[in-house]
Amino acid sequence: MIIKELFSISGAAQKTIYGDCTYDDKNTNQDIIIFIHGFKGFKDWGAHNLIASFFASKGYRYVKFNLSHSGVTAQNQYDVTDMETFAANTISKELTDVNAVIDYVAATWPTAAISLIGHSRGGGLAIIQAAKDTRIHKLITWSAISDFSSLWKKEQEKEWAATGQIFVENARTKEKMPLNNTLLDDFNQNKEKVDIIRAAKKIHIPWLILHGDEDVNVKFSVAQQLAQKQLKAKIQKIQGANHVYGASHPYAANQLPMHLQEVAEKTLAFISA
Repeated sequence: MIIKELFSISGAAQKTIYGDCTYDDKNTNQDIIIFIHGFKGFKDWGAHNLIASFFASKGYRYVKFNLSHSGVTAQNQYDVTDMETFAANTISKELTDVNAVIDYVAATWPTAAISLIGHSRGGGLAIIQAAKDTRIHKLITWSAISDFSSLWKKEQEKEWAATGQIFVENARTKEKMPLNNTLLDDFNQNKEKVDIIRAAKKIHIPWLILHGDEDVNVKFSVAQQLAQKQLKAKIQKIQGANHVYGASHPYAANQLPMHLQEVAEKTLAFISA
């Protein structure tokens, strides 16, 4: 039977990380997959729970979690509603959270091999973590970015520094979501630490790069750029796929979208090899 167990641990700035682990209780000694969501995303967005069940049915424990400053609360885990916390997020806080979750997983299942999946901005976090964390056995990136500053416009930075905030739009709700200039300050003060391309060159574990060729949010050329920096990485194009592989939020279907099914199967083949 497929079971989903909830957990919570302390994350960056004493904020709580809410997560869950999906597995099939008939399997023992399961290896672990940890999934890192992207910008404006969260663990229960779209088809993420179907993905978790897919990998659980194949014998893996699938761990996903909300980054502590995702803006998703314990009371409403299906939308970003805590704009104050969302605005206070930084890349360093997200990296602190990722490390805390890996600490939790490694302590809870100390003999299990860990594969790390990251989507979009979460892909950037996964690359940086995998470059330095020997607990990670395999890396898989879905629609990953290659530069955290690609998430805002360069011409916004002057206004951002002066006024203390900029706003990004939630494409689904059209809500204006604030970002404090602490995000920009953190990026500028830690450029080497958060340099995704630099980290990509240091990856020494098996790495699968998956990316849709109709991704308008993060172009397929970004995947090619990452692959060029780490020639041992395996890159595969998902023909006709967008940034989220056909998923949406909320997602009511009980089957994965075609492109996300392809992503899941290619990821499974890579992890299982």
